[in-house]
Amino acid sequence: MRRLSSGCALIFAALLAVAAGGCSDSAREEQPAQVRVTGLSVERVMLSSVPELFEATGTVKAKNSAQLAARISATVAEVQVREGDLVRRGALLVTLAARESTAGASGAAYAVEEALARKRLADVTYERFARLYEEQAVTRQELDTRRAERDMAGQSLARAREAARAAAAVAGYTRITAPLDGVVTARMVDPGSTVFPGMPLLTVEEGGQYRLELAVPASLLGKVALGTSLPVSLDGDSRTVTGKVAEIVPTVDPVSRTFTLKLDLPAKGLRSGQFGRAQLRIGEKQGLLVPQKAVLERGQLTFVWVVDNGNIARMRLVKPGTVIAGRVEILAGLSAGERIVVGGMERVVDGARVE
Repeated sequence: MRRLSSGCALIFAALLAVAAGGCSDSAREEQPAQVRVTGLSVERVMLSSVPELFEATGTVKAKNSAQLAARISATVAEVQVREGDLVRRGALLVTLAARESTAGASGAAYAVEEALARKRLADVTYERFARLYEEQAVTRQELDTRRAERDMAGQSLARAREAARAAAAVAGYTRITAPLDGVVTARMVDPGSTVFPGMPLLTVEEGGQYRLELAVPASLLGKVALGTSLPVSLDGDSRTVTGKVAEIVPTVDPVSRTFTLKLDLPAKGLRSGQFGRAQLRIGEKQGLLVPQKAVLERGQLTFVWVVDNGNIARMRLVKPGTVIAGRVEILAGLSAGERIVVGGMERVVDGARVE
């Protein structure tokens, strides 16, 4: 019985050894080899001086624009332009129908003719009495009366001419012309519309000169100087343009607590009404700047490849900030002294050994 038990024990131990050896071999076959990556560029993240920026928003507007409004009560007879039309200075844009104004101008013209006839008669009468006075055929009193009549006729003629000019000006209000070369950006009326004094008809903007008008917090008043160049980004435009501070309106809005900053912009490719953002430099701070190419995106994730002390590459989610001269400020996710991959990122996988 003891020999049999010893033999069984030896056989069982041998079977266990074979089984264990088979399991360890299969485990070694299933475990993948660690990926090794060479030829990468690695940079240590350091604290550096970072400009402290404030992003102000605003709207692009034409530097020169004119809103044309009615000066009299009338009916719109014709509108010769549409939105987007280019117009030249002095071109007829809108014609108004106002019978009262036309009739007033005609009546004033007739009044001038009548006053002129009275003045001529008064002049001739005075000259005749002046000769008779020299011949002592009339008295001094009669001559003075004719002189007074002549002077009053002259004054009446002057008043009639002034009234005629005023009536002609009012009649001219029925013809709305372009005050500048530009483009029609808004049309508020159509033929048949009734308009009243002060009612807007059209808006004409001068092309070729645009400004970005920004609303800036009052606390930053005095921190931006005239002539300063600022980077500007515009909605619908992938490029970044440079705007120059052309005007600072120091008046602070009591509701929004902001003042207006106006930037001159290059005219190419711009249009009125675009939404824009400008970066205002208001100071400096300490921060982390990394090369822009080192910051990667995958779906909704933004990350960098960090190389740890064991030279193992790990994906690290980060929160990027402002882009400054080809480098990105990292607001969260990295610490000073850590190493990141800045070249060859396309070959890196999480857990790879960097050599």
